[in-house]
Amino acid sequence: MFIPLYDTNRLRHIRLQYVTIGLIVANALVYCVTALSGDAFNNAAVLGLGFIPAVVHDTAQLDPRFIIIPESLSYVTYSFLHGDIFHLGGNMLFLWVFGDNVEDALGHIRYLIFYLLCAVAGAAFQGLVAWDSQVPLIGASGAIAGVVVAYLILYPRVKVWVLAFARIPLRIPAFIPLILWVAFQVVMFAAGGEDQISWACHIGGIIAGAILVLVLRSRGVPLFAPADEDAAAPTPERPPVAVEPETPEQPATTTRWGRGNPSGPN
Repeated sequence: MFIPLYDTNRLRHIRLQYVTIGLIVANALVYCVTALSGDAFNNAAVLGLGFIPAVVHDTAQLDPRFIIIPESLSYVTYSFLHGDIFHLGGNMLFLWVFGDNVEDALGHIRYLIFYLLCAVAGAAFQGLVAWDSQVPLIGASGAIAGVVVAYLILYPRVKVWVLAFARIPLRIPAFIPLILWVAFQVVMFAAGGEDQISWACHIGGIIAGAILVLVLRSRGVPLFAPADEDAAAPTPERPPVAVEPETPEQPATTTRWGRGNPSGPN
């Protein structure tokens, strides 16, 4: 539907979004390791680290050869695995554009907790909907969905650059593409969309993100904040500040050469 490119939202409370950068680096490194290690290693990683509802709910057993971690940890580890470079790139692009300002609003530690809990919620909702599924769930989409809805709640009027239909560049308020994105996830989940995409995971992340941002945002961070340019505009509550008129500069001393240079001609 749209591809986010850039937002005009500045950081207000932190200097650098190092948690967002760290998450992007971690996802990229995991992808490189699994993708470059061959199909056998990649398949083992997906089975051992992906979220498999039937295994977590003890309705199926995982081959002991693929047991890498306690199955409960797969609620988190699945979110660092991706099927291909497009899967990874799409998720990380959303995280890069929207994650920094959510990190700014929550603070570094609470943002990391927020991100991981959204991932857990995505897996949990997928497991609830497909209790006996033996298909591994992978990808950061649940966590990204939480980040997107948190940004929508915090900064709906900030202008963002997007590619509509992957072709048309537009600069529009964030609430337009983000509400459309959330609505699309809900419609596809209700309609039982493509099997290759876990719409339930997205819904779980959206629900968690909408709740957690209300709880974890830093003190003094408002909801539905105006765009930066709107925040600078005068309002009845914030009248324009009077500016003292500038004192005209004294004219330079005129010399006999008439060039305004007291030191004489050049």
